[in-house]
Amino acid sequence: MSSLSKAHLQRQAEQLVDFVNKSPSPFHCVEVCRNWLRGAQFTELKEKQSWQGAIKPNGRYFFTRNGSSIVAFAVGGNFRPGNGLSIVAAHTDSPCFKLKPVSKKTNSGFLQVGVQVYGGGLWHTWFDRDLSVAGRVMVRDGSGGYAHRLVAIEEPIMRIPSLAIHLDRTVGDAFKFNKEVHLTPILATVAKALNGGDAKAASSDGDGDDGAAHHAILLERIARELGVGVADISDFELCLYDTQKAVIGGICNEFIYSGRLDNLNSSYCAMEGLVNSLGGKAAAAAEDTHVRMVALFDNEEVGSTSAYGANSSLIESAIRRIQASMAGGSATSFEEAVANSFMISSDVTHAVHPNYADKHEQNHRPALQKGPSIKINANQRYATTSVTSTILKDIAGRHGIPLQEFVVRNDSPCGSTIGPMLSAQLGLRTVDIGNPLLSMHSIREVCGTDDVGMSVDLFEHFFAEFAALDAKISVD
Repeated sequence: MSSLSKAHLQRQAEQLVDFVNKSPSPFHCVEVCRNWLRGAQFTELKEKQSWQGAIKPNGRYFFTRNGSSIVAFAVGGNFRPGNGLSIVAAHTDSPCFKLKPVSKKTNSGFLQVGVQVYGGGLWHTWFDRDLSVAGRVMVRDGSGGYAHRLVAIEEPIMRIPSLAIHLDRTVGDAFKFNKEVHLTPILATVAKALNGGDAKAASSDGDGDDGAAHHAILLERIARELGVGVADISDFELCLYDTQKAVIGGICNEFIYSGRLDNLNSSYCAMEGLVNSLGGKAAAAAEDTHVRMVALFDNEEVGSTSAYGANSSLIESAIRRIQASMAGGSATSFEEAVANSFMISSDVTHAVHPNYADKHEQNHRPALQKGPSIKINANQRYATTSVTSTILKDIAGRHGIPLQEFVVRNDSPCGSTIGPMLSAQLGLRTVDIGNPLLSMHSIREVCGTDDVGMSVDLFEHFFAEFAALDAKISVD
């Protein structure tokens, strides 16, 4: 068991619950992190502006891209160009439904909302849930410009109803559905919408052939939430989310029941570990020769190939600009920095399932409440090597933080993470780890409360101690 206090572990679990509840979309996650970092004396940088002379030893900085990815970093007091970075990377997105550009649908007396599937969700778990929308809205500002505004409607305004068993007796044997037809949420009845004044929405029983892209009643609700007029809304990126809040549960209060734990669990632990490493019990950043960095990417669930995903220039650009902004560098400062750097790719992993234990490799079955798990795959689905796992085990061992190991069965498919992608792009030494999770990609997932605090402390000590430990490792 970890030597961490029960009070500390409980506090970290409660803070994760709060973090998830405030982050119904990647845009909200980044905004929560932005405010958090500002409160911890981080200075916001802009990618569109020069960083020359802006970055200094002992400084704390962050920048965002697209409002859905964020990079935060603290420069060690003894950092010089060519020195390395201690990085923890995770992602902000989760499987969900996203509104189509033309979402207006009407069928059999119901107003419906057309959605696209995003990622590989357990979509059957979205039936019969109380759903709403959250995300980004582009709003006209009255002077010819546009403002990025966040919206999250807390009330349940949509639902995907399942079909009664009386109408399909085969559902007890196999629940089959068509993702285009049967995953369309209902918003209201035509009659009620008409009585409420939404004559346009109720004008036909087809798919919105009046030319409107979205139901007026939905646009009006979004506009009211933002305090603007419907005509001020230019466009939006909205996802559906479950309005049921994340909670701590189980008879011993040892589980977190929540949506989006993949991967807000890792996002929270990474950011908390970075902030904690800059003060308190960990070694002072003033003596560090490295840059401590957290990178939270969007679009991992759909392959990461976007301008703000891990398969973009985001982290390379950040490393290059940090190196170039400080005096004393050389033409090879970037290459030297990468060779001196180390990255923890943090994404949740599969906890052993008591009802399906045979799905897990016999000797590698991560359990809830026993700490994060190092993920290993001989076919490079994960980036872990014996060198990188040794580094992590050394840090964890000195602080009583338990680590588990996960290996997929040979007759089972294996997922992947941003780890191999970033490791291959940059030549970064990388280890893949993650907290164990049950019901991964369900609308409601389950993790252990103690695992949250263990990961936070592991990351905190990694940031504080890696530079010194790396000097004792000789592998070229």
